[in-house]
Amino acid sequence: MKIKEGFVLRTICGQSVVSGEGRAQVNFSKLVSLNDTAAYLFRAVQGREFTAEILADLLLEEYDVDRETALKDAETLCAQWKEIGIAE
Repeated sequence: MKIKEGFVLRTICGQSVVSGEGRAQVNFSKLVSLNDTAAYLFRAVQGREFTAEILADLLLEEYDVDRETALKDAETLCAQWKEIGIAE
């Protein structure tokens, strides 16, 4: 997977928000709010290929969580990002 070109993470009023910029994302008219953990993962993988396993490894490096939970959460996040159209 990869974050699609033109999506940027910004902090607006203390909230992490992904928005589309540029011609490639001209039809993407929403803001996607991310919690701190999802924002950490977005920053860590923006601009490079990643898998749920890579996200799980990042979670294990940063948080006190077991591998099974980290992988399950990473798989869920990947599916959500694909569904809303910010990753492919």
